[in-house]
Amino acid sequence: MTVRPTPLSAPASRTERLDRLPFTARHRSMLVGSGVGWALDAMDVGLISFLMVAVKKEWGLTTGDLSVLASIGFVGMAIGAGVGGALADRIGRRTVFAGTLVVYGIATGLSALAPSFLVLCALRFVVGLGLGAELPVASTLVSEFAPKRLRGRMVVALESFWALGWLLAAVIGFTIVPHDNGWRWAMALGLVPALYAIHVRRGLPESVRFLEKVGRDDDAERIVRSFEAAAGPAQRSDGAHLDDAADTHAGAQGTTVDVETTRTSEPASPFSAPYRTRTAALWATWFGVNFAYYGAFLWIPTFLVANGFPVAKSFGFTLVITIAQLPGYAVAAVCVEKIGRRPTLALFLAGSTVSALLFGQATSETTIMAAGCALSFFNLGAWGALYAITPEIYPTLMRAGGAGGATAFGRIASIVAPLVVPWVFTHHGEGWTFGVIAAAFAVATLAALALPERRGQALD
Repeated sequence: MTVRPTPLSAPASRTERLDRLPFTARHRSMLVGSGVGWALDAMDVGLISFLMVAVKKEWGLTTGDLSVLASIGFVGMAIGAGVGGALADRIGRRTVFAGTLVVYGIATGLSALAPSFLVLCALRFVVGLGLGAELPVASTLVSEFAPKRLRGRMVVALESFWALGWLLAAVIGFTIVPHDNGWRWAMALGLVPALYAIHVRRGLPESVRFLEKVGRDDDAERIVRSFEAAAGPAQRSDGAHLDDAADTHAGAQGTTVDVETTRTSEPASPFSAPYRTRTAALWATWFGVNFAYYGAFLWIPTFLVANGFPVAKSFGFTLVITIAQLPGYAVAAVCVEKIGRRPTLALFLAGSTVSALLFGQATSETTIMAAGCALSFFNLGAWGALYAITPEIYPTLMRAGGAGGATAFGRIASIVAPLVVPWVFTHHGEGWTFGVIAAAFAVATLAALALPERRGQALD
């Protein structure tokens, strides 16, 4: 009887080793490090909703002027999202992430010194360039390090930092903005992201998938080993000890071959035949969510003041409504792993639709607060699910660019919404205004149902 040797299984690739790891201190550090940048981004966007009331008073601006001020930043964000995503696929996720923080941090700080409305608008455009590029790049970076069974939850957790940023903006708006030159002091705080970029550049790792794509295998291996070391020797995903250099080297070589094969076979565009339908559905979802979100939340303080509430009280309402974002993210983070990305996204968008209709009909302080909190809960939970599903749709070679393209298209809606919403409010009232916002949520809900479900699957 001849005994045949048992064939050795192929060593695990680096991405497989990352996918099999538990959640470690290294994952936590990356999540928090990226999340702080995300929160600073949200703080800047959120501050505008509070600053518009103060700037209008100081310079005697019209509602049309405020619409331009709100929209010009989103023009920059649309351009920044497309350019930033493409650059991240070429020069690296971390590099672009840090660069965006510098751009919008300095521009926001300079906004505090703006001598005129036109200068402020120009600076807000530059701010938008940085903000728009940061969001898809940060979510791509986190998704490429997250173990596949935890990827959705980690990306939603990253998105939840948006609520912290808005909460900080609401606190600043409530405590600082109402005072003399308060809006300028609020803008001066925007210098913080520029300083934080130093930490991003030095402390966060570059995407392993990107490093492999550009042939930096030694750097990729070093980063994977650091994550494995954080998990401990017993958690080594391929069952080998960390010092088993032979197997590690073999795995590295195998990964390089796979990447090269993928480089020649993957489609180069989100509109290539395999991705055309999902791209259309993704873009439609991003458009509807952006229109509804920025149409509602940028103008809520202004709407409340127009309905007779004092400025301080309207800011206080907005602060409470903002806090409701946090449980929305928490529930969405659980749902994306339990029931999937697509059903979670559709469910929260449907809840946003109903909440917007109720907010438009609310008249008392109690009903305004209840409907506003519900809108905040469902809308921001939907954002978390949307950011979770977006990076999973495309392969590595076009992931950041594909996510950036969808984000850029969505930003078109964020440009249009601040122009359309105040016009509808002026001519037709609050009920019609939030009816339009609800319709945008409904369109996004239908589009979300056409997206692929990638829960528990490895990234391509």
